[in-house]
Amino acid sequence: MKLDILVFAVHPDDAELGCSGTILKNIAAGKKVGIVDLTRGELGTRGTAETRDLEAADSARILGLHVRENLGIRDGFFRNDEAHQMQIIRMIRKYQPEIILSNALQDRHPDHGRAGELVNDSIFLSGLIKIDTQLQGIPQQAWRPRLSLQFIQDMYIKPDIIVDITPFIEKKVECIKAFKTQFYNPDHQEAETYISSPAFFESVLARSREFGKSIGATFGEGFTSRKLLGVDDLFNLR
Repeated sequence: MKLDILVFAVHPDDAELGCSGTILKNIAAGKKVGIVDLTRGELGTRGTAETRDLEAADSARILGLHVRENLGIRDGFFRNDEAHQMQIIRMIRKYQPEIILSNALQDRHPDHGRAGELVNDSIFLSGLIKIDTQLQGIPQQAWRPRLSLQFIQDMYIKPDIIVDITPFIEKKVECIKAFKTQFYNPDHQEAETYISSPAFFESVLARSREFGKSIGATFGEGFTSRKLLGVDDLFNLR
């Protein structure tokens, strides 16, 4: 299946927090969108890898994703090396996306920045015809998306582009709350964490409000780009 947008997220729930409004908006517009989670989030304090699998599947249904895969890379200890780059390259070539969204290049959680760099480097390598990959024994064609953006996570980073997600904010909240073990739940008995507090959830909404306000909308999601972005029509800007 060829996708219009492919999201790489190092932990299940990263995509939901960082860019689910943009995912929902594009699916509503008829685009094909998928997520590849790099790890199962097995080092998370609350829940287990198995519960995260179930939660990710619930969120995928809410989002209406066309596909969601998990590479099963080791949480916390993966590296930006050839072995991991080849796994990413195979996914890029499998789905041949026009746009890739991935983790922030720097953030509070070290996995986020490392994953952002891993995906960024793999995107370049995926376009090189002399790197041979196969999927189920079938040779893959080189592929490089026309656009790569990083969603902004816990740490504030000035965005290069902001997407208006106002009509989709309730659905964004719903898909985040699909991760019942991870975020605020007064009935949950496991240890409290940085992301399980009510304040953290409110900060996610506050960030969306802040970005939305910057473009004259109610809610927005911000993204960074490693290259300058051009426009064809100065009259079609927000």
